[in-house]
Amino acid sequence: MSKSAAGFLILALLSGILHVALVQEAVITLPLIACGVFGVFFVFALIAGRKIKFDPVLR
Repeated sequence: MSKSAAGFLILALLSGILHVALVQEAVITLPLIACGVFGVFFVFALIAGRKIKFDPVLR
């Protein structure tokens, strides 16, 4: 896991915990939206950080 992916994972977890700690009802709040955005960035960072080997020779 790359450093940026780990950072986005931590940010997503912290914003999710903040939402759960502040809001008792099921309301969409800024920390919940941030949790979703950071979660998407985490997935993109995992995909971008993956080393994909491309073999240009077609056999």
